Amino acid sequence: MNPRKLTPSMSLLLAFEAAARHQSFTRAAQELSTTQSAISKQVQALEALIDVELFIRTGRRIELTEVGAMYQRELAHQLAGIRNATLQAIAFRHGAGDLHLAVLPIFGTKWLLPRLSDFYKRHGQVQVHIHSKVGQIDLERSGMDAYIAVGDGLWPGCRAHLLMEERLVPIISPALRAGAALNEPRDLARHLLLRVKARPENWARWFAARGIPASRLRSGPDFELTSHLIQAVIAGIGIGLVPQAFVEDELRAGTVAIAMPGEMPDPLGYYLVYREDRANYPPLAQFREWLAGQG
Repeated sequence: MNPRKLTPSMSLLLAFEAAARHQSFTRAAQELSTTQSAISKQVQALEALIDVELFIRTGRRIELTEVGAMYQRELAHQLAGIRNATLQAIAFRHGAGDLHLAVLPIFGTKWLLPRLSDFYKRHGQVQVHIHSKVGQIDLERSGMDAYIAVGDGLWPGCRAHLLMEERLVPIISPALRAGAALNEPRDLARHLLLRVKARPENWARWFAARGIPASRLRSGPDFELTSHLIQAVIAGIGIGLVPQAFVEDELRAGTVAIAMPGEMPDPLGYYLVYREDRANYPPLAQFREWLAGQG
């Protein structure tokens, strides 16, 4: 098939999309600063090029055909992407623009968002769009410029900057703590041990470091989100093992307590990760520099 048929000119596409959106050649002409006749001719040229009827014409009224409605939906999305890309290109030289950032929900809520107002004070021309994501992110397909995730710092084809090391502490509700005899680590094993689904081995590691075999543990339910696990601890369901940085507010408020002294350094940490080809994107560069000062 002739490639030209598959790639109509932008003027034809803009004329059709505006006419389809307004259901009127006249209003499309007003939007595009041209004449009703010009819009009609451009739409006819597009229909002739792709050999598809896009509108049903009844006198001066027009109505999209089924295929015309489908074509308009697809074009609207693609044209919006082109406009956004152009705005980003224009803003690039001024250091302005949008930054799409995928963040683990607990990190966003407990660490990033409380600090983000400081970034806006320094870089008000950048808009940071926060997307909560759990699990691995495909930066090429997701539309994200960067993400913050737990890992060992090794992401093939990407750069990674350590933001925070993980130090895990066992937490318990004060009510459960008051009724439990917790004098040594093995006493924790008699309680339900709540786990984050992505890190089921953490409790076994914590007990192993204290010479207690995993066979002695009383495993509790798994939670996909750390924030849900923390709420379960507050409700007295069991004992959780979480990064201390994410329960500072609860510890100060007294809604949770440290179940047993002794944090556990974790080989993993929280990293800002992005593709090599995005390293010099101004909004990302400014955000990366700002994060470096938040340690």
